[in-house]
Amino acid sequence: MTALMNHFAYELKTGLRNPMQLFINYLFPLGFFAMMGLVMAEINPFFRDTMTPALAIFAVMAGTILGLPTPLIESREAGVYRSFKINGVPATAILAMPTLTTVFHCFSAAVIIMLTSGPLFKGVAPDNWLAMVLLVALSAVNFGALAALIGVVSHDSRASVLWSQLIFLPSMLLGGLMMPLDILPSSVQPVAALLPTSHAMQAILGLAYGHEPSTLVLDPWVSVGVLGVSTLVAFGLAIYLFNWDSRNQSRRGHPLMALLVLLPYVIGGFLG
Repeated sequence: MTALMNHFAYELKTGLRNPMQLFINYLFPLGFFAMMGLVMAEINPFFRDTMTPALAIFAVMAGTILGLPTPLIESREAGVYRSFKINGVPATAILAMPTLTTVFHCFSAAVIIMLTSGPLFKGVAPDNWLAMVLLVALSAVNFGALAALIGVVSHDSRASVLWSQLIFLPSMLLGGLMMPLDILPSSVQPVAALLPTSHAMQAILGLAYGHEPSTLVLDPWVSVGVLGVSTLVAFGLAIYLFNWDSRNQSRRGHPLMALLVLLPYVIGGFLG
């Protein structure tokens, strides 16, 4: 337990001392929050209704999906994991510690957004703050697990950027962050149901803001289940597909097995 706590403390400090990690975890999401609050809220006043959850979810998505895979890949290519294996560190701890510390940092940025969006930009506060905090935390863990899976299956940093952007860009455009899901064309809504941001926003709007089911594209409780199950599936696949050494050509499963993480979203889309 002491070794795990020391590992966690080391990864936590690294997130603050590394300029790139500090930028991704804090400066980028908070800067985007300030820009959207100053510009978007003036262009579209209705954006204030969902600004608080949308930008909190953006913070946890940016910090994990954009910030976590590359350090995992760099450590693997540098042979760090070989040293861990020699010293008996399990793969679960190797993945869990950087994931948890990244989640901690980006969730801290999300908390700042949740507390300041109202006073600074007149963002609408939730009816249920506890539900809001818990659902943003669940979303952060979900994105952390997905980011860990990306880091495990990507051959190099360039591949991880591609996989990360396949989640990040559609989530920004179709995931309910910039515009409500119910105004999307009906032909696009099934695609939106495959995005974790869609389920995060629908869960928060339904359970923290008290929106009626008629105004929601997805059932909020189904979305909570999708986020929880996909987190377990993503992290389980990351552990199963984990490779100690980039030069090791033998692994327990093909990287395409990572696509199994889509199953909870597909099922949730039908149930929602």
